[in-house]
Amino acid sequence: MFSQKQNRPKIGLVLSGGGAKGFAHIGVLKVLEEAGVKIDYIGGTSMGAVVGGLYAVGYNATQIDSIFQVTNFDELINDFIPRSSKNFYEKSNDELYALVLPFNKFSIGIPEALSKGMYNFNLLSRITRNVRHVRDFSKLSTPFLCIGTDIESGKQVVLNKGNLAQALLASSAFPSLFSPVEIDGKLLVDGGVTNNYPIDEVRKLGADIIIGVDVQDDLRDRTTLNDATKILVQITNLHSIEKMKNNVLKTDIYIKPDITDYGVISFDKGKEIIQKGEEATFAVFEKIKELVRNDSILYKKPKLKVQRDSLQIGDINITELDNFTKDYVLGKLKFKPGTTISYKQLEVGVNNINATNNFSVINYSLDSNGEEDDFNLNLKENATKTYLKFGLHYDGLFKSAVLLNLTRKRTLFKNDIASLDFVLGDNFRYNFDYYIENGYNLSFGFKSSFNQFNRNVARDISSLDFGPLGINSINIDFSDITNQLYFQSLFVQKFLIGGGLEYKRLKITSETLAAMDPVIDNSDYISVFGYMRYDSFDDKYFPKKGWYGSGDIKSYLLSSDYTKEFNTYSIVKGEFGIAATVFKNATVKFQTEAGFSFGNESVTFFNFILGGYGYNQINNFRHFYGYDFLSIAANSYVKSTVTMDYEFLKNNHINFAANYANLGDRIFESVDWISIPKYSGYGIGYGLETVVGPIEIKHTWSPETKKGYTWFSVGFSF
Repeated sequence: MFSQKQNRPKIGLVLSGGGAKGFAHIGVLKVLEEAGVKIDYIGGTSMGAVVGGLYAVGYNATQIDSIFQVTNFDELINDFIPRSSKNFYEKSNDELYALVLPFNKFSIGIPEALSKGMYNFNLLSRITRNVRHVRDFSKLSTPFLCIGTDIESGKQVVLNKGNLAQALLASSAFPSLFSPVEIDGKLLVDGGVTNNYPIDEVRKLGADIIIGVDVQDDLRDRTTLNDATKILVQITNLHSIEKMKNNVLKTDIYIKPDITDYGVISFDKGKEIIQKGEEATFAVFEKIKELVRNDSILYKKPKLKVQRDSLQIGDINITELDNFTKDYVLGKLKFKPGTTISYKQLEVGVNNINATNNFSVINYSLDSNGEEDDFNLNLKENATKTYLKFGLHYDGLFKSAVLLNLTRKRTLFKNDIASLDFVLGDNFRYNFDYYIENGYNLSFGFKSSFNQFNRNVARDISSLDFGPLGINSINIDFSDITNQLYFQSLFVQKFLIGGGLEYKRLKITSETLAAMDPVIDNSDYISVFGYMRYDSFDDKYFPKKGWYGSGDIKSYLLSSDYTKEFNTYSIVKGEFGIAATVFKNATVKFQTEAGFSFGNESVTFFNFILGGYGYNQINNFRHFYGYDFLSIAANSYVKSTVTMDYEFLKNNHINFAANYANLGDRIFESVDWISIPKYSGYGIGYGLETVVGPIEIKHTWSPETKKGYTWFSVGFSF
C-alpha cells in the first residue's frame, strides 16, 4: 500500500482569475476534499491566486470560506483607512472634498488606480502569518505559483519566490482598480492580462493530472457591455479567450461553474457563487473519484492551526527617504524595536502612514531574526506635491456652494502643507491654511478665512433696541474675516492641544434698519485662544462607535470698538459626544455641550446662537432642532442631544433626534442651567451617504413655537 501511495499520479490544481467569480474555487475545493483528493501542486491567477495561495499555506476549504465571509470587500476595493488612523488634518481633508486629482505643471492628472491595495496587503499579510518567513513557495504546505503581468514589457511573470502576500497582491492587481506592485524591479499588474490559466506552469512543477477551474467571462456582446468594469474585463479576455480553448484540451478534469449571472465585483453574492462551484464539481464527480479509487485511505486535509496573533519586533528597517526622517515614520507606526505587538497594531501603524498620502508605495516584510521578527518597511515618496480638490454643498444658511481647493505639500519646508479653498455660489467664501507638521513635537500654522451670508435673525442677537420699530427679527448681511497664528501638538498621542493669536474683522449691516444706522457692527477684534480635541468616532456624520470631546477658551483683548461697548472678556465652551451600536445597524449617539462668558459684557454676535441644521458652525453658531437658523442666543448655554439612527439599507439612514437647551445671561451663576429645559426640539430625517458627502432631509418641530421647519442639506459641510 505504501508503494502504491508513492506511485500515485501527482495532481495539479489550476485556478483562473475572475474577481468575485473566484468564490467558486472555494466550492470546488470543498468537493475535492469531500472526495479525498490530495492536491500536490497549485497554480493560480488573480482571485485564483488568492484562493490557491491560502490553500497552499495550509488552510482547508471551510477555513477559506470563513475568511472570505468576514472580509469587507467594499473596504478592500476602496482601500479603506480607518478614521482613527488619520490625524485631525487628514480627517477634515477626507470629510470636505468629494474629488481629489493630482495637479502638476498646470495639468490635471488622474490617479493611477482607485486603490493602493494596502487594505488587501494588510489582510493577506495577517492571514498568511504562518508562512511569513517562507521565501520559496515550493516550501509551502502545497507547492504553489501564481502569475503577474509586467506592465512595461507585457510579458507574464511567474511568482514562485519572495513575500507570498506581496505576490498574491500583484497577481490580483486588476488594472485601474489597484495600483501596480513592484517586485524585483518589475512593475506588475493582474496576471489575467497575460495568463489567466497557468496550466503549463503547473505541469512543469511535476503534475501528472490537471484539475482546472475556469471562472473567467466569455466574450460579451455590446448589449451587456454597459459599465466600465465589464469593458475592462472584456479587454483582458480578448487576449486569453482563444488561448483558453487550447488550455481546455490540456486539462484532464475541466470544471466550468455556471456563473454568467455574476460579475467580477459581485462579492455580496459569495455564498451563491460558492454553491455554483460545488455544483460544477459534482457534475464531474465520477472523474474525480477515479483519482482516489485505488487509495485505501482517503486523504483528509487537516485544519490549519493559525499561529498566535503576536509579533516580537526586532529591528525596524526603513528605506532611506529624502523628505521624511526615520523618527517621523516611527512616530506614525507607534511601535518601536524590541516591543511585542499584534497584527492589528501593525496594521494601525501602516494605516497611519498610508493616511498621510505622502507615500505612493508602502510594503513591508517580516524576516526571522532568532525569536524576533525584523520589520522591513519599503516606502516610496509620493512625487505629486500639488492637488486640485473639489466639493459641493447646500444648506439653508450659506445656500449653494461649489468648493475649489488647491493643496501643495513641501512648499517651503519638507513637512508643510498649504491649502487654499475657494467657495463659489450664493455666498463667496475662502479658507487658507498653512501648516508645518512636526508629529508629536510642536507644530505651527497660519489660517485665514472669510465667511458671509444674508439671513433673518432674531432681534435679541443684537444689543440694539428695536422695540420702537415693532419687529421681532431683522435681515442682516454678515461677514467675518478671521486670521490665526497657532501652534498645536499631540498630548499622550491622542489629544490635540493648541493655542494662538487671532485677528477678526466683523461687519454686520441690516437694510431693515435703514431708518436708523444700518451698521450693527464694523469692528476689529484681537484675542488669544487655547483648545483641546479628542475624536475617535468611526464616522463624522453617521458614527457607529467612538467618542469625542473638546474644550475651548478665548479671551478678547482689544477691539476697534465700533459700538463703543467693548470690554475685555472671555468665552469658555466644551463638548462631549459618544456613539454606540445597540443592535445591528442601529446606533444611539448622545451629545452634550455648554458654554459661558466671564469678565465684562460679551459681544452679542460672539454669543452662543442656536437654530437650524446642516451648516458649517463658525464662531459660536450651533445647530438646534425645532428652531429656525440663528433664532435664539445668549452668552451662556447648555444643550443635550440624543439621536437614534438606523441604517435600513447600505448607506441609507433614518433617524430621530431630540435636543434640549437652557440659554440665558450668565445662567451658570445660578441654578437656572439645571432647571427644566426652556427650549426643546425634535427632528426626524433621512440620510444618504454619497461620494460628495451626506444628503440629508430633516423635518423638525418644537412644542414651544408650535412651528415646524424642513431642512435640506447636500454634501460635506464647509
